[in-house]
Amino acid sequence: MFTDADLEALRRFPEIGREELFRFFTLTPADVAFVDPGRGRGPTDRLGLAVALCSLPWLGFVPDDVGSAPRAAVARLAEQLGVDPDAIRSYGRRAKTRTEHLRQAARYLGWRPAGALELKELDEFLLARAMEHDSPTLLFRLSCEYLSSARVIRPGPVTVVERVAHAREVARQETFDRLAREFTDERRAALDGLLVVDSTIGMTRLRWLCTGPVEASPAAVKTEISKLEFLRAMGAETLDLSVLPAERRRFLATMGRRLTAQALQRREPERRYPVLATVLAQSATEVLDEVVQLFDQALSARESKAGHTMRDALAERARSGEDRQELLDDLLEVIFDVGISDDQVGGLIRGERIGWQRLRDAQSTALPPLPRDHGHLAALDGSYSYLRQFTPQVLEAVGFSGGTAAAELLRAVEILAELNATGARKVPAHAPTGFVPTRWRGYLDEAAKTGSSTAYRHYWELATLLALRDGLRTGDVFVPGSRRYSDPAAYLLTPDTWAAQRGQFCSLVGKPADASKALAEVEDELHTALGDLETTLADGDGPARLDDDGELVISPLSAEDIPAEATALKAELTEMLPFAPIVSLLIEMDQRTGFLDCFTHAGGKQTRSPELKRNLIAVLLAHSTNLGLTRMADACGISYDILAFTAEWYVREETLRAANLALIGYHQQLPLTAIFGSGTLSSSDGQRFPTRGKSVTARALSRYFANEGLSTYTHVTDQHTTYGTKVIVATKREAHYVLDDILGNATDIPITEHATDTHGVTLVNFGLFDLLGLQLSPRIRDLGKITLHRTGPKSQMTSAFSHAGPLLTRRANLDLIAAHWDDLLRLAGSLKFGHATASLLVGKLSASSRQNSLAAALKEYGALRRTIYTARYLSDPAYRRKISRQLNKGESLHALKRDLLYAHEGTIRARHLEAQTEQAWCLTLVTNAVVTWTTEYYGLAVASMRRSGRRIDDEVLAHISPAHSENINFFGSIDVDIDGDIDGELAQLGPTGYRPLRIGDTLF
Repeated sequence: MFTDADLEALRRFPEIGREELFRFFTLTPADVAFVDPGRGRGPTDRLGLAVALCSLPWLGFVPDDVGSAPRAAVARLAEQLGVDPDAIRSYGRRAKTRTEHLRQAARYLGWRPAGALELKELDEFLLARAMEHDSPTLLFRLSCEYLSSARVIRPGPVTVVERVAHAREVARQETFDRLAREFTDERRAALDGLLVVDSTIGMTRLRWLCTGPVEASPAAVKTEISKLEFLRAMGAETLDLSVLPAERRRFLATMGRRLTAQALQRREPERRYPVLATVLAQSATEVLDEVVQLFDQALSARESKAGHTMRDALAERARSGEDRQELLDDLLEVIFDVGISDDQVGGLIRGERIGWQRLRDAQSTALPPLPRDHGHLAALDGSYSYLRQFTPQVLEAVGFSGGTAAAELLRAVEILAELNATGARKVPAHAPTGFVPTRWRGYLDEAAKTGSSTAYRHYWELATLLALRDGLRTGDVFVPGSRRYSDPAAYLLTPDTWAAQRGQFCSLVGKPADASKALAEVEDELHTALGDLETTLADGDGPARLDDDGELVISPLSAEDIPAEATALKAELTEMLPFAPIVSLLIEMDQRTGFLDCFTHAGGKQTRSPELKRNLIAVLLAHSTNLGLTRMADACGISYDILAFTAEWYVREETLRAANLALIGYHQQLPLTAIFGSGTLSSSDGQRFPTRGKSVTARALSRYFANEGLSTYTHVTDQHTTYGTKVIVATKREAHYVLDDILGNATDIPITEHATDTHGVTLVNFGLFDLLGLQLSPRIRDLGKITLHRTGPKSQMTSAFSHAGPLLTRRANLDLIAAHWDDLLRLAGSLKFGHATASLLVGKLSASSRQNSLAAALKEYGALRRTIYTARYLSDPAYRRKISRQLNKGESLHALKRDLLYAHEGTIRARHLEAQTEQAWCLTLVTNAVVTWTTEYYGLAVASMRRSGRRIDDEVLAHISPAHSENINFFGSIDVDIDGDIDGELAQLGPTGYRPLRIGDTLF
């Protein structure tokens, strides 16, 4: 677990921060009395005892060398005791004195030594934690925290390490014992069979199960269905792993997916079978989700293609109808000419003015009337044979359920599955059609009228498949055993759990549990906001005004007036900042933040080779610059195998997130950070990248890509750091993902307000943000055209607000909101307490129809919140400016990322979502390292200027962005020391630990 140097460090005093200094090394009057000279102690013993007294709560133990305590801590205690701080040097020459003082301090503080009982309790605690986490360093830290909370003096680090090692071994045996009943002889043989190469597929079944699809095609759907059938034949869905903690299952599954078949074969059965069983159980759910998702994507792709075909047909129809339109114009000209008598009209039409030939041509080219959907379903019928390649297999392999609203649709799905199984072609007369939208009813009626059973079957089947897809999206239809398509009720806290947590949630978000009180508060907010808007509109020449027709006119926001001194100051700072290769920058930031230590081995191993940091830097740069591991191996001289091993076992989403948090935490402490922003405001936006090769996340979007691409959706604070990154399909609604990283934010940044552009806005989001105690502040395109809601009669609102009242064109359904208020709180509570993923619920609620009363109530509440926000936004130009400025910070970081991701023209070549996500997080991590480095050196340069007498206002500094790359070299050779020794890089730093600025010795 630890080297000798690490163990020695764990026995000594660490460095102390300002907060710890004041928190732990401040003596109370009782503490001073405890070390009082009346007890016969000299200054040396008093000071040494005081250090022991304060160190015990700080560290959980007292190092033997008390004299090596941090100088600042000793000086602070000496000042409080009125003694010379140098007296500590002669303290503790007798070990008995130190021991006796520790015993007295422990008794005074209520601490006790680690005896047999205490160590037994520690073992029990560690076993419970080892069942959740296998990382030895994490378990060591948790054990220290446990001992401290129990007021038990921490024994030597070797003792704790031995306890951790024992707990990990017992946890492994306990894992096997809990699952032993699942490992029958038959299942053991089947699990071992996963590790043998299957000649029919050319790989092991384990690798086959863990390899996801790269496109939504019939072949891909069939492959996933064959996986599902294989898993069911092995009884994967019946495996009961609930006896293991969720974290343990996640760890075992990670191990199974990363280890080779040969490595698993070499492991003893007690370790091999739990790993394989966990992979099997996890795959049963994931493959089922993949089948449904591929069904959705493949069907939607053909529907989209049919839409393009329909639009092309409509354009051709318009072109072919130009002659008929010209004929109609000539006819009308003759008919409406009052100078032509009625008995002459016919002759002119059939004769010299129009002529029989034109009339016959027009009659022969007459087009049939268009159906209500303009031929969309007819165009989709052209893909009927394509869809039949996989839809029967999906309906056979997947079971669907739903509520009463989907009963008719589910009956239709059953009938369609029966038709597929029996080979029957004619749809039974009793087959339901009530779920078919009105725009498609004409197809069925026409087919029935003409007696075409084939056409009726085609249109009815297509309507059933499309309705099934839409039902899966809204949650009206769900798939038992699925995670993404499960029963929506499973995403919410149970009524009993909610009853116990309702009070806590309402207190956290500041919302009343009583609906009438909550709606009264909303009405007060609305009237206050409308009052401000009324004042603005009455002014007549403000940022919002009414035209002569009473329509709302919103003045465009002018470009922000950036002070000229800010532009000049940034240029001057750029000249002062040192130049740094990107490798050197990462080494320097690791020296100050230790972010590379966050990359732990996926298998829980702790041994870290001296070259590990070198390898990690190379992998991070390979992904963030888009060079890839092969070209990075050529550029830096580290073999591809080493880089691939490092990427496989150390670089994953959880370690990248942890490293990112380390950088953000350090950035928050820098002097300039608070000038950039308070840290309570953030924004999110999508950034699109082209892709190469097939991928289920890639989509064609001609506005952004020549071929296909994807989006990365990032969350950025007003302090210029990125705390969230997610890869999404470029054509999906970004609004579904806005809440994910805000609720999952593990930093100390207290986000209370969030800005987005139009793509991040839905009524569902407006409602959920407020219910969660947050403020959604979007910049909405065409804001003047949105529907505004009122809470009372139109006459009442118009009377109270003569200018703003008429703009509120729709009345909100307060009764519906009140009836579902507790359900709305439970929905928000399920998100707040991590019971459900926001993107999953937001997507389903946004797609739900008005028949879903909970979704309808949430949208009504969201409409009220949007109206309140709009009134505030229109009446306060400074508020508009703040939102625009925050969104611009996100755009500046996008530009920095594009500079960094330069290789292969910024084209993402990873084909699976996991690999794409890891690359996106590598890019975010390196971007944050650049921002942190630049912020720190900006601060040093500004401090240097101020020492020389320059006055630099914080208001000017707030306009300077650290998303700056002019002083960093992303290109050239990637020179990472082959011997793994980074001391050479660190030696280039000055005596203060920083690179010298480029203005003669201003830093030193």
